[in-house]
Amino acid sequence: MSRPLDWNREGLIWPHREASAFVEAGGARWHVQRMGSGSPLLLLHGTGGSVHSWRGLMPLLAEHFEVIAPDLPRHAFTKGHPPSDMALPTMARAIADLNEALGIEPDLVVGHSAGAALALQMALDQGFSGPIVGLNSALRPFPGPASQIFPAVAKLLFVNPLVPRIFSAAASFGAEAERFIYRSTKSNIDATGQACYTELLRNPRHTKGALAMMANWDLPTLRTRMHTIGNEVLLVHSDEDAAIPLAWAKEAHGWLPNARLEVLEGLGHLAHEEAPELAAQLICEFASERAMA
Repeated sequence: MSRPLDWNREGLIWPHREASAFVEAGGARWHVQRMGSGSPLLLLHGTGGSVHSWRGLMPLLAEHFEVIAPDLPRHAFTKGHPPSDMALPTMARAIADLNEALGIEPDLVVGHSAGAALALQMALDQGFSGPIVGLNSALRPFPGPASQIFPAVAKLLFVNPLVPRIFSAAASFGAEAERFIYRSTKSNIDATGQACYTELLRNPRHTKGALAMMANWDLPTLRTRMHTIGNEVLLVHSDEDAAIPLAWAKEAHGWLPNARLEVLEGLGHLAHEEAPELAAQLICEFASERAMA
C-alpha cells in the first residue's frame, strides 16, 4: 500500500508551515492554514492542489482578512474522508462541518478551478449567502456525451490501484512534473510551487484523491441549479488558460444571475500563483465594494 504524505517529511517544504494546524472534524483530520484578522475569508483550492497554491496570495489577503485555507478531502495532508465524501454536495457538507469545528462563518469564499464549483455548492446546500470569487473556475460540464464519459473514466481509473502509482511514478522522473503542470495550465510558477506540485504528483494517495474527486464531480447537476444562486459572484479568468477555455468561463458567467467576469491577459490556469498581487487586488476591490475590506 502506498504511504500518505508526511507533514514532517514532504511537508517540510510547504510554505507558511507556521500557519498550519491539524483539525479533527467529521471523522477526518484536516490540514488547515490560518492567518490574518478581520472578516473570515475561506480559500478552496482545485482538484489535485493543496494549500500551497495560496502561498503568494494568502499573506496579501491576510492584511485585510482572517484567511482560512484547508487541504480538501483526500488531498495533500488532509486524511480520513471516504471516497463517498468526494461528490460536490458531500464535500460542501464536509467544508461546513470544518467551518463549524473552526468556529467560523466565512463572509467571503474564494475558490480556484473546482474550488469555485464547491463554493457555489455551499451557496446552494449549506446556506452560504456571501459573495464568491471564482479564479479560473471549473463550472462548465464537458460538452455532449463527454460529460458522462470523463467521470466514468475517472471512476475506472480510481478503482484500479495501479493507475495512481503508475501516474505518480511517471511524475517522479526528471522534470516531468514541471512539464505536466505547464502543458496542462500554461502557467509559469515559481520553484517553491513546482516543488510542492512535484511532491503531490509523486504520491499515489494524493493522485487517487484527485481521481476520486474527478469521478464524483457532477457539474451537469450543478449547471441546472446555477440560475437559482443569488450570491454576488466575481469570475476571474485567464485568456491563456489551457485547462478551462475562456469561452467556457464566458458561457458559465451567463448562467449566474448576479455575476461579472474579469479577464486576465497573458496568464494561465494558475494565474493566482503567477500574479498573486493582481489576484489580491481584484479580490480586495470586490470585497471593498461590499464594505468588507
